[in-house]
Amino acid sequence: MPTYHVEMMEGRTLEQKKKLVAEITRVSVDVLGGAAESVDVIITDIKRENWATGGKLWSEPRN
Repeated sequence: MPTYHVEMMEGRTLEQKKKLVAEITRVSVDVLGGAAESVDVIITDIKRENWATGGKLWSEPRN
């Protein structure tokens, strides 16, 4: 079964992460079959100062 790597900016609650991994697992089993116990989800929280879009760090003020 699959292993999912989810990268997102830090700040989500534990409850949000629990819901996310439960839904990723549910959809994987629905679509691919297999057992929920074989679906891995790895979450990497990234600080806003370490993520940039359009040449600008997310820790900087946005317009």
